[in-house]
Amino acid sequence: MGETDTRTFTALLAGTVIGVYALIVAGATAAIADAASACSAWPVCSQPPSLADPTLLIAWGHRVTALLVGLLVVLTAVVGWRVARRRRVKYALALALALFPVQVGVGAGVATTGGVGDLPAIHLGVAASIFGALVAALAWQLETGADDDQPVSTDPEPAPEPVGDLTVTRPSGVRDTVRAYVSLTKPRLMWLLSLVAAAGMALSAEGPITFQTVLATLGGGVLAIGSSGTFNHVLERDVDRRMNRTADRPLTTEQVPVSRALAFGFALGALSLGAFLTVNVLAAALGLVAIVFYSVVYTLVLKPNTVQNTVIGGLAGALPALIGSAAVTGTIGVPGLALALVIFLWTPAHFYNLALAYKDDYARAGFPMMPVVRGEATTRKHILWYLGATLLAATAVTALADLGVLVALTTVALGAVFLWMVVRLHRERTESAAFRAFHASNAYLGAFLVAIVIDAFAI
Repeated sequence: MGETDTRTFTALLAGTVIGVYALIVAGATAAIADAASACSAWPVCSQPPSLADPTLLIAWGHRVTALLVGLLVVLTAVVGWRVARRRRVKYALALALALFPVQVGVGAGVATTGGVGDLPAIHLGVAASIFGALVAALAWQLETGADDDQPVSTDPEPAPEPVGDLTVTRPSGVRDTVRAYVSLTKPRLMWLLSLVAAAGMALSAEGPITFQTVLATLGGGVLAIGSSGTFNHVLERDVDRRMNRTADRPLTTEQVPVSRALAFGFALGALSLGAFLTVNVLAAALGLVAIVFYSVVYTLVLKPNTVQNTVIGGLAGALPALIGSAAVTGTIGVPGLALALVIFLWTPAHFYNLALAYKDDYARAGFPMMPVVRGEATTRKHILWYLGATLLAATAVTALADLGVLVALTTVALGAVFLWMVVRLHRERTESAAFRAFHASNAYLGAFLVAIVIDAFAI
């Protein structure tokens, strides 16, 4: 077996993963549209597809997609059984192939019975199992030849000397001062977390949302992020000096005194809670939890002490979804929880790419990040695992919130791009490949959240 055969099979397997995912999303969309009522015959509908009947068109689309994906699964299993080096890759493909007829049979039952009883849930569960088996096959296939990737250290120690330029830089004017304080708030996080809160509101709203609620919720969120970021800068100012990426931050270069940074952080936190309180008490309580969790639990407890810091720390990014839900309903509903799960699972798939790119920096600072402690090969594998889980959770959001075609197309198209960047990361194993996967993760989540907001309000 040559290198060309391996690369071709890997590309085929990645395409099959996306094909099965597209089928799952198509099935969720068909269930939302109640396509079974428009097409109760099987294997084909009794009526031809028609643009005049969108529900019938969705039903036909699901049937055709199932046929094409089924053929793709068979082809991938046959090629994989001949080409794959690892037995577990072959066994995972065999499991997916064996489950596909089961999936077809359950799907036939859903169509002919109108989707009553537990059949739709079983149908989705079998589909998720096929997807999981294929993701496992892809992860194990991409491991081939990566066993030589070793961790930097299982017990990283901080470097004795700082690496950055520690020249004290006093702000020379109002513009420099403003820029320094803005930098403390970590503004790059704000746009994405604000979208998370907006999507949480859109998913949970049971009626029109007032402009005041939107403004107070998003404004309070921005202030909370700024407060958390400022406290993070204060608490990590010493280790920031050991990392090239952070050595020029305002507190490491003394552009902003620690006392003023603390006052700034508390002021932002107080304003944040005040904004949330104009919405409701639950939103304010969750906002306070978000500030404390990121500033104290993540920064002081998780990040310096456990390799699972990124995974558990994903709760900080998930909280805006709950805040958005609480802002419009006064409670934390199922749609908000489902969106929070997407963010929680997406966080490792997103941040592990950055951890790979800055592995030496994190090792120097003494942070037990995944690539530092477990090695790059394991980190790349975990990125793929969490990406697969993220895509399944996104499908659950689509189904639970009765979202439509826009969200379905977005999660499939951008999910495919994200997956391909991760495959390239496995192949190239370079810093630039890690950054590409990192940016693809941002693009996927950003587009998915925007699609949710548009689709939810369109409905």
